Amino acid sequence: MKILKKFFKWLTIIIVLLVATLYITDTDYLLKAVRTIYLNGHTTAYLEDYQKFDNHTVENGAPPPWLEHREYNTASETEKLAQWNLDLGTVAYLIIKNDSIWFEKYYEGYAEDSKSNSFSMVKSMVTAMLGKAIMDGYIESLDQPVGDFIPEFNEGLAAQMTVGDLSSMASGTNWDEAYYSPFSITTRAYFDDNLREVIKGLKVIETPGKVFKYASGDTELLGMVIEKATGKTLSKYLSESFWKPLGAEHQALWQVDSEAEGMEKCFCCLASNAKDFARFGKLYKDSGKWNGQQLLDSSFVAKNITPRFPESPQYGYGWWLYNTDDKNFFMMRGHLGQYVIVEPNDNIIIVRLGHQKSPDAGVGVFTEDITVYIEEAYNMLEGNSL
Repeated sequence: MKILKKFFKWLTIIIVLLVATLYITDTDYLLKAVRTIYLNGHTTAYLEDYQKFDNHTVENGAPPPWLEHREYNTASETEKLAQWNLDLGTVAYLIIKNDSIWFEKYYEGYAEDSKSNSFSMVKSMVTAMLGKAIMDGYIESLDQPVGDFIPEFNEGLAAQMTVGDLSSMASGTNWDEAYYSPFSITTRAYFDDNLREVIKGLKVIETPGKVFKYASGDTELLGMVIEKATGKTLSKYLSESFWKPLGAEHQALWQVDSEAEGMEKCFCCLASNAKDFARFGKLYKDSGKWNGQQLLDSSFVAKNITPRFPESPQYGYGWWLYNTDDKNFFMMRGHLGQYVIVEPNDNIIIVRLGHQKSPDAGVGVFTEDITVYIEEAYNMLEGNSL
């Protein structure tokens, strides 16, 4: 009994010292990481983690549901696709052809209305919100300086940084895109209770607008610009600009850093479902038009899905670009393999949500699973009347 008391005494001392050290070294955000991620059996952010954070609600409107194709679910998964979906923990896989659901399947207890984390797919939505803010007159153009809205970035190299640089991942900041390091700014941003201050601490160390460098901090700063320019929370602006007009069937939840005056995590973390995510793919496929209404300027959409820099043809403004054979895809992409993949010439949208993707070859590199999801969708479509 004496030994047990001594053990707990020293355990308590160690825990107190550890917590004190975290506060002293300004890494106390790791306490939230342990509570929300690691104690739930995960080593990184996961599909249902929005339930562990504060969220803002993105309100939906009166939804027109997706139409079902006349050949709806008459095809089955190919053997290869079924195996990949099983191995990588797919929870939703959809093929939309000619604006109708051609194939849909859900796994692991998920259903068509189940929410899951978008991760970085929301970056494409934030860029769409930038386009809407330009249309609404809140922001002048892609060339307007960030410092006009966030004074911390109006001196030195930072004064050259534009909102377009943020959307195209060309800010020149010192952001470190490291998902699995507990001490990276990426991890801090995910768990810190004051995201605005984290982002304001970024330093512009390279000339902006010259080189693509994937940096989640760029999108977070862009969100701060939109928030300041519109005077609205990003959840409210997303709702009134897109979620309602696009007829999203369900409310979405957007993670925020803290409950009071919370800032949305613009680099990630909108919880929604496959069919509502797909609406952004259709909007961009149709050059910004939805049900006869021009929600986004068509020239802005075209710019988004065109490479900004010849040296990085895989990225435009907020959207990934993937060319194979005679196909030209653009896509929304997120951590662990969340995808909305669009081929406008074939009028096809492929949606995949799940727990894993195939192993990384580096930040921003197209992984093998993307090729599989595309090729097997086309194999399923082959031979069917479209």
